[in-house]
Amino acid sequence: MRWSIPSGVLDVSRPLLVGILNVTPDSFSDGGQFQDAAQAADQALRLIQEGADILDVGAESTRPGAQAVSTDEECRRILPVLKKIKAASAAPVSIDTTKAEVARACLDEGADIINDVSGLAVSGDAMAALVRDSGAGLILMHRRGNPVTMQSLAVYEDVTGEVYRELAAAFETAVKFGVAREQIVLDPGLGFAKNAGQNFQLLSELERFGDLGRPVLIGPSRKSFLAVTPGALPSERVFGTAAAVTIGYLKGARLFRVHDVRAMREVLQICQAVGGVNHVGT
Repeated sequence: MRWSIPSGVLDVSRPLLVGILNVTPDSFSDGGQFQDAAQAADQALRLIQEGADILDVGAESTRPGAQAVSTDEECRRILPVLKKIKAASAAPVSIDTTKAEVARACLDEGADIINDVSGLAVSGDAMAALVRDSGAGLILMHRRGNPVTMQSLAVYEDVTGEVYRELAAAFETAVKFGVAREQIVLDPGLGFAKNAGQNFQLLSELERFGDLGRPVLIGPSRKSFLAVTPGALPSERVFGTAAAVTIGYLKGARLFRVHDVRAMREVLQICQAVGGVNHVGT
């Protein structure tokens, strides 16, 4: 399985770690820590040193209840960071945005991938056309509604079946608009318009998404449904994240969007060793 991006082709037959870098004041886990461009760039390089294959940079929080920011504000936050990262590293950079205008500005500065958590629902044709014409990688994630409304929309009779069909529809929309299948990765959207039980159900049936014929990414990192201990802070959910990453790998996911890169790299090395395949990074 391969993933086409402007700088080349990524081999997704082995697991790839997508290191999270939020340059926001209000993200649920690390909001406010990396708003300074120099600090953010230093954190990006740290994630690469710990084993991140891709960096995912976001400038607008998508946590439940988060308020939207303007295009100008999102660009103001993200572009100085992106420029510093690209000047210091050749690692592929993904931009976590739903706005085609932000995506275009970042692609012009050397970004490789657009991570659209709305599954093209926000910018629609404009985002699809931009990805098609630029050759950028595209992560399509399943979400209902927006950060303010999404948790009220977590109503399913068959969560895996419904998420599968809705994500497949977004995938087909992108392809019909001319985006090559090889450009696309699919994400069922753990924690987005799903409650805890629904997230666990999706994890247990994750192999279903392999039927769509594209690599599957999951992003369980530090999310509230992994807080086994009541009141556990996001930074205290590393063991739960490790369990979710392990299950995801065994169920066929090959891209993992995480905060704790070093720890999850070790988790995946053990998963691969048990499976008898090449180690991560070899």
